[in-house]
Amino acid sequence: MTAASTSGFSAFALEPFPELHPGDDLAGAITDVITRTGTGLHHGDIVVVASKVVSIAEKRYVDLAGVTPSPQAVEISAQTGKPAEIVQLILDNSTEHFLATERGPIIARHTLGYQLTSAGIDRAGSEGAWLLPVDPDASARALRDALITYTGADIAVVIADSDGRADRRGATVISIGAAGISPLRVTEHDGKRQEETFTDLITAAAGIILGQRGRGAPVAVLRGINYTASDDGVAAMLHHRP
Repeated sequence: MTAASTSGFSAFALEPFPELHPGDDLAGAITDVITRTGTGLHHGDIVVVASKVVSIAEKRYVDLAGVTPSPQAVEISAQTGKPAEIVQLILDNSTEHFLATERGPIIARHTLGYQLTSAGIDRAGSEGAWLLPVDPDASARALRDALITYTGADIAVVIADSDGRADRRGATVISIGAAGISPLRVTEHDGKRQEETFTDLITAAAGIILGQRGRGAPVAVLRGINYTASDDGVAAMLHHRP
C-alpha cells in the first residue's frame, strides 16, 4: 500500500444537531454543537456533511407550485409514480437519464457531471424540493475555511449525497464536494496500481452514522484517516465535467 494507507479510524456524529432554516450559518451551527457537546475538532479530522443541510443553508429550495411539467415529465410521472413536478426538476437539472427498471428509479446525469438517482433532487414535503448546491466543491471549501477559522483545527470537509445504484435496491452515499482532501487515492501492491475514489470511501464510512431519511444527524467526523491535502475537489475525478 502507499504511505497514505490507514489501518484504523474512529467516527462519530455531531448530535443533537439543530434544525436548519434557509440561510442559516451552517459552519456556525456545526461549531455550536462542537462547543455544546465538548467534542472539539482535531488536526486531520474529516468533517462529512449531508448535502441537504448545505442546500438548506444555501437556500436551494424550489416551490413545486412554480414548476410546469412538460409532456415528457408527465409521461415519466405516469410510468414511475413520481410527481410530475419532481420529474420536471430532474429533467431540468440533468443532461440525460434512464429508468433502472420499468417503474424507476430515475438515474440521471446531473448538469454538474454526477450520475445520481433523481439528479440529486430531494423532496421537501408535498409542496417543495431541494436542489443540490450550485457548486458543491466551492461549498466544501467555504465550509472548511469557516470551520478552520472557528476552531483553529486544520480539517477537511466532504459533502455527501444519498444515491441509489441502477443495479440494486437501496440507497448509499457518495461524495459530491470536497475540500482539503484529495478525491482520489492511489494504492499499490504486488506491482499493481489502483486509483480509488477516496472521498466516496470516506462518505461510505460516514454514511453508517449519517443514515437516511429522518436520522437527524447530518454531520459526522472521521478521525485517524491518513490522506493527502488537496483542493482539487470531487469534480476533478469526474468523467463528464460541467
